[in-house]
Amino acid sequence: MKFTFDRDAMIKEIAIAQEVITNKSPVSILSNILLIAENNGLTIKATDSTLKFSTVIPVDIQEEGRTTIFCDKFMSILSSLPSGDVDFIQEDIEVTIRPTAKRFTAKLKSQTSDKFPEIGTSENVPFFELPAKDFKEMIRQTIFAVSDDRNRYFMTGVYMVKNGDVLTMVATDGRRLSCVNKNGLNVPDFPPAIIPTKILQCVLKNAPDEGNVSVAVIDKSVFVKIGNLEFSSVLIEGQFPNYQKVIPENLAHSIMVNKNDLDAALKRTTIMVDKKVSRIIFKISSGELKLISPESDSGSADEIIPCRYDGQDISMALNFTYITEPLKVIDSENVVFEFNVNDAGETEEASITKAVIMRGEPAGDYIHVIMPMNY
Repeated sequence: MKFTFDRDAMIKEIAIAQEVITNKSPVSILSNILLIAENNGLTIKATDSTLKFSTVIPVDIQEEGRTTIFCDKFMSILSSLPSGDVDFIQEDIEVTIRPTAKRFTAKLKSQTSDKFPEIGTSENVPFFELPAKDFKEMIRQTIFAVSDDRNRYFMTGVYMVKNGDVLTMVATDGRRLSCVNKNGLNVPDFPPAIIPTKILQCVLKNAPDEGNVSVAVIDKSVFVKIGNLEFSSVLIEGQFPNYQKVIPENLAHSIMVNKNDLDAALKRTTIMVDKKVSRIIFKISSGELKLISPESDSGSADEIIPCRYDGQDISMALNFTYITEPLKVIDSENVVFEFNVNDAGETEEASITKAVIMRGEPAGDYIHVIMPMNY
């Protein structure tokens, strides 16, 4: 096999392959990429056995063929080279990498392609189109809320479902939940799917903000096409929790704070928080929100910021991570917390023991549900 490629174009594709490959895999071939040179194009494939990646780039082929090479070492060689054309020459198991602009030669050992896992084609798969900007926003609003508890594997991905004309994505770890609904996307019916985060991270990193991406959910797999890039992944099996029952309704109280004020105050007060507990106290009174880091071995901290609230004094304890992560993706000027309070006397400070909704103001298509903590 022999072909000539553009170094910069190749690096872009190999970098994506690196995102897919798991170098710690006990199966050594999974650390390799599959290269197929034919029809004036080079097909590049990579997999970690559950997530699969495929792309085609134009190259000048002198001799067609196929082989696999160690991805990281190939990338290291390419990164050290200047921009320009590079020759790729395979003879037996030896691959020669030789840039035309330098008197440099690197030789890599290859492995035969018949040992590489089969990566099927998406031909005849029923794709539908989604605006890339909307799809990426839905992923951003949910992906951080997935569980990392492998015993609750059905919560380790983002649930995507179509209800009527509404496309919903939702994630939960059992203590918080993030949900986003998009209407008017003209999505055809598809089976509900729990999508692994790894393929969604690939979408976030590689999809543009303009144009469409193509998505398909079929059998036990999800496919995503982004231009010449194609990703596919095995879906997570299991029954996703009934998220609609978790979202509280008829919440009678709310406070509104400036997002930047809250973000800055959290960064200061949480310096003193015991990271094993991650508890921050909200004390809410008329016009004021006091953030309190409880006493720890390091000390304590508190800060008062203005808020829009007029009512009985209220306190609640929250995991500050469940606030700071949504703040990173909320693009509204203000943030609203909605809740109900327990039955305290009018002169007593009320506390919050049930789920709190956090959202932007003006309201978007998303909500974040947070379960309060004990003091």
